[in-house]
Amino acid sequence: MTTDQLMSFAVIALMMVAFVWGRFRYDLVACAALITAVAIGIVPQAEAFSGFSDDIVIIVGSALLVSAGVARSGIMEYAIQRFAPDVSSVRAQLALLVIIVTILSAFVKNIGALAIMIPIAFQFARRSNVSPSVFLMPMAFGSLLGGLMTLIGTSPNIVVSRVRQEMTGEAFSMFDFTAVGATLAAAGIVFLVLFYWLLPIRTRASASIHEALDANNYVTEARLVADSTIVGKTLADLLKLGGSRAVVTSILRSRALHVTPFPDVVLREGDILLIEGVPEALDSIVTQAKLSVTGSRDSAGGKHAAAAVEAVIGENSSLIGGSAQRLALYDRFNVNLLAVSRKGERIQERLGAVTLRMGDVVVLQGNRQTLPDILRELGCLPLAERSILLGSVRRGIVPLAILVAAMAATALGLLPVALAFFTAAVAMVLFRVIPLREVYGAIDGPILVMLAALIPVSDSLRRTGATDIISAWLAEFASTLPPAGALGLILIVAMAVTPFLNNAATVLVVAPIAASFATTLGFRPEAFLMAVAIGAGCDFLTPIGHQCNTLVMGPGGYRFSDYPRLGLPLSLLVIIVAVPMLMLVWPM
Repeated sequence: MTTDQLMSFAVIALMMVAFVWGRFRYDLVACAALITAVAIGIVPQAEAFSGFSDDIVIIVGSALLVSAGVARSGIMEYAIQRFAPDVSSVRAQLALLVIIVTILSAFVKNIGALAIMIPIAFQFARRSNVSPSVFLMPMAFGSLLGGLMTLIGTSPNIVVSRVRQEMTGEAFSMFDFTAVGATLAAAGIVFLVLFYWLLPIRTRASASIHEALDANNYVTEARLVADSTIVGKTLADLLKLGGSRAVVTSILRSRALHVTPFPDVVLREGDILLIEGVPEALDSIVTQAKLSVTGSRDSAGGKHAAAAVEAVIGENSSLIGGSAQRLALYDRFNVNLLAVSRKGERIQERLGAVTLRMGDVVVLQGNRQTLPDILRELGCLPLAERSILLGSVRRGIVPLAILVAAMAATALGLLPVALAFFTAAVAMVLFRVIPLREVYGAIDGPILVMLAALIPVSDSLRRTGATDIISAWLAEFASTLPPAGALGLILIVAMAVTPFLNNAATVLVVAPIAASFATTLGFRPEAFLMAVAIGAGCDFLTPIGHQCNTLVMGPGGYRFSDYPRLGLPLSLLVIIVAVPMLMLVWPM
């Protein structure tokens, strides 16, 4: 093994360790890997920024913008309310949600498709009196399966198409993924609808304090004012109002005095209470005791009625890493942060000082008319307030027409994919489907920078011959396996790697190895490249491997161990179905 090959392996290995560690954001890790690769000479200086001009970056960025336009149109909510208003069976509701998310994910970013349908899932859960956990994880898994069906469904498909073009001179087309992807999606939908009972039911309410603290509780901050009915009474008297489903974690009597929350503590005017419990208990305590949760600040904006909405913090939210105080939420947006819920962790800080994270569920209060726009600007997905829609149905036809035109242009060969979707993205802005202020948030800059930086780094494996060495090792291992076993091996490798890397990064690293592996065994590369794309798009085992899984963890009240309970058999099903389908559609 040459020095360049060893250094190429070392850079990739260190990059993967940094990705898994998670201390630094993935785009910064990719940029550091690029600088290191250039510094040690495995990436030529002239090619350091070649990734920024690659079609992958244009296609992914444009597809994200187009999908954001469809997501904010509100057309799917309208369609369900119009054509399926009376679906009452839990299994029928689940089937409807999973099917729509899966199909929608073939044409828009899967997390965007999931975001569209989460509010409807909560509406169905209330209608059927079941926990939202019945719906949310199957929907997240359906969104991943839907992305397998088209070129633009998920980033791995776009990346693997480029690898094939480099190898054979011909890229995968828009619907080359459909035969295998649709079969997997159909099998996955049937599995999710029939076997959703593998998931434990997670609820926010519970019978005891200890169980309640393990559930998806909220923490709110409330102040005793002059007309509070609990002034002069004990903490135990206050907690009775919540039916023993809430606890006071801290009492702040002044800036310097923190009173231990013993049951016999007498409450005084001006005391600030940090209360943790299920939403119903918090509402009962605040209402009956006449506590103030807004600091007497008016967020309604005068004559307009105030509304409170439950929302989950999305992957690109500007709230991530900040607190209500640092972000000046009330001063900048005229909204109050009323409560925060974080799965698996008790919040001890004052509400305004809590550093917010992706997946946190927050309750925001503001002007009913402006709150929908504020939620979009903050990158939060509404869960409860049904008047909060993701867009205007009247304008829903425009983004759909733009998407259909772009797909038709690529399917008929009139325009290359990059140019077609770049044109569609510009059209979204020109027709005011997406406001200018939201454009650069929608295109997800970090993922584009990561892709651009990783392209030359991952190519160093091929340039130095390192991929040939890995493929030779795999080929030696697979020499005793039948062709189906060799194909399944690559699929399993991609599935095993993608929980630890971004799925696009997985393809950039594994696809060249898979192609070289296929060549070493004397097979055509297409089936193996498709296997890499499928494996990278199917992370069903962890809540951290894909944004869709992370997004539903908090609202669904899931634990880490819940994911493999449903995800492991689904992963096995994908392997069993994908291997023969790949061999049938893409002869080896």
